[in-house]
Amino acid sequence: MLKKIAVFTGTRAEYGLLFWLLKAIQDEPDCELQLIVSGSHLSPEFGSTWQQIIDDGFDVAAKVEILLSSDSAVGVAKAMGLGCIGFADALDRLQPDVLIILGDRFEALAAAQVAMVMKIPIAHLHGGETTEGAYDDAIRHSITHMATWHFTAAEPYRQKILSFGKPEHSVFCVGAIGLDHVEHTSLLSLSELAVTLNFTLQSPFFLVTYHPVTLGDESPTLTFLNILEALDQFPNHQVIFCYPNADNGGREIIAQIDNYVARYPKKAVAVPSLGTQRYLSAVKFSDVVIGNSSSGIIEVPLFNIPTVNIGCRQKGRLYANSTFHSQPDQDSIVLAIKKAMIFKNTRLQAVSPYGGGNVSNKVLQTIIKMIDKEEDHV
Repeated sequence: MLKKIAVFTGTRAEYGLLFWLLKAIQDEPDCELQLIVSGSHLSPEFGSTWQQIIDDGFDVAAKVEILLSSDSAVGVAKAMGLGCIGFADALDRLQPDVLIILGDRFEALAAAQVAMVMKIPIAHLHGGETTEGAYDDAIRHSITHMATWHFTAAEPYRQKILSFGKPEHSVFCVGAIGLDHVEHTSLLSLSELAVTLNFTLQSPFFLVTYHPVTLGDESPTLTFLNILEALDQFPNHQVIFCYPNADNGGREIIAQIDNYVARYPKKAVAVPSLGTQRYLSAVKFSDVVIGNSSSGIIEVPLFNIPTVNIGCRQKGRLYANSTFHSQPDQDSIVLAIKKAMIFKNTRLQAVSPYGGGNVSNKVLQTIIKMIDKEEDHV
């Protein structure tokens, strides 16, 4: 029997992580891929990245509009409500055998709530992790409790989920799925990357991605101002900025980025969405990756490029030895960047705790087996 596998994506970042899993489902003759696209993918402000999904050869089974023009806490809460309505309609129409959800964002929580109530099994990726500086942490654990099957990026995360009381046969340590890109993605040369950016790009440069901190006392706008002032201390480095995600406060950071690029058009360039190929190519040629994105923690070390992780957003994660932590003040950021550059210049080897290799196939084949077991019990 054809297995209908729905996959939710609400942001460019998590779509990039899911890419090779989507390909694996698409290529599996016994499976039908049902891709549900929502969140910032459908927003021109964030690059209308749903079009990239189409260009990559995927059919979109459902588009669910949820974003409002406001990125306040109230606006995000209302977007979740719109998501519940839209996902209910989509899942009722698609009737999937399973819904795959990655991570910990508010859009994913809305989708998970609906699937749980509709008794659709949830396969959750990247559960068991801790990020103390964002409400994503509570969202991730909430989705874990709603999910049927769990695929973790490292053994300590598997143990964390087991401590929640989840049965051992439902929790699988497979490694970080984003690492599949390092195996499969054909990267651009430095000159090709510069052409795609429409920017005269010369080494050395920094790659900067900073997202709003949604929990705790850290001020995202003040922290990002400190990041910009820290970057001024490295006049010989250019900067590639990635826009932040659609969390509350993101638009203020976008305004700061745009103002900086306008002031220093030869030093800096900003891109709403780099996409996986350009992002990983930029990582490969960068001196340091700076910000508070999970990609700096998980994927970047495989390129042996150091990361400066700023503030509390990723606090609690496992880290490679190439990750340098910084408080959100200017002096600490400058010091961390200098330490990271020493790491790179001394050619030390990064050691990652996230394993890697064939993760997408492991996830898909396990899901197929679990669906078969469910059907045998019916």
